[in-house]
Amino acid sequence: MSAQAERRTAPPAKKGAEPRGPRAPVGERLAAWRDQHFFSFFSSLGRLAARPWATLLTVLVLGFAIALPLLFWVVFDNARELSGGLREAREITLFLKPALDARHADAFAAELRRRDDVAAVLLRTPEQGLAEFRDLSGFGEALDALQSNPLPSVLVVTPRDSGASEDPPLVAAMQADTRVDLVQYDAAWRRKLGGILHFGERVVAVVAVLLALATLLVIGNTVRMDIQARSAEISVMQMIGASNGFVRRPFLYAGLWYGLLGAVFALLVVVVVEVALAEPVARLVESYANRFALHGLDPGVAAAVAAASALLGWCGAWIATARHLAAGRPA
Repeated sequence: MSAQAERRTAPPAKKGAEPRGPRAPVGERLAAWRDQHFFSFFSSLGRLAARPWATLLTVLVLGFAIALPLLFWVVFDNARELSGGLREAREITLFLKPALDARHADAFAAELRRRDDVAAVLLRTPEQGLAEFRDLSGFGEALDALQSNPLPSVLVVTPRDSGASEDPPLVAAMQADTRVDLVQYDAAWRRKLGGILHFGERVVAVVAVLLALATLLVIGNTVRMDIQARSAEISVMQMIGASNGFVRRPFLYAGLWYGLLGAVFALLVVVVVEVALAEPVARLVESYANRFALHGLDPGVAAAVAAASALLGWCGAWIATARHLAAGRPA
């Protein structure tokens, strides 16, 4: 009797309602999620390969946009390394009066060595200067035709490190000395060089940010046009119950591929430029009696550039798909 009463008092089932089946285990759901991502990852690459010319044009635009700040960065990185020794050098070069003979020049050097603010003094005689100039210039026959040696004695003075950034008082003292014809102290020039390099690095950072935004917009616009071309397919998927994540996923991977391929092309451009300029730069530096090897991007930096470009592509595609999905799903 009580069972019949329970059946009479039970609420009627909703019309059209269907009982929900048991939920799939977590392992099966993770496997399905993984399979969907793998499929979207490779199918998006297949769609790019199906239209090679459009894909190539987009990759070239992205590659040159990414390569420009990379090339600037390589240039300033090499310039900073090349100028490192110059900025650390603190020698003061004193060109003595031509009338000062070797004995007086040696006495002047000994006088400077006794100063507390002087660490070392190197005397270069006119004969040593002429021999060095002969080796560097290659004008041996022209120098042999000279009646006398026109070069003066030179003192290379290394001041003690006082920790101050301004010019040491020794410079002013040598400029006032009547035995000195010219004082060459390039600390001010080295400070200017450091300022120029710092300014250049800041410009490279600003250009990199601007071109990163351009990369984001280019990929976003490319994905937006792809979405418009497949709008009918997307509408059908939404009508049969496809989630926003399912609709968005292939476009996200397409943006990732655009960014990654653009970065690979940019790195190839940097390598080609490095190979093309390595020999001329080495010859130019060697002409100044120095050795320097042009270096490009470190593998870690190259990997970071590729990852950042892929992330920009992913974000650009996300923005494009979010705008489309925000328009609403079909009724």
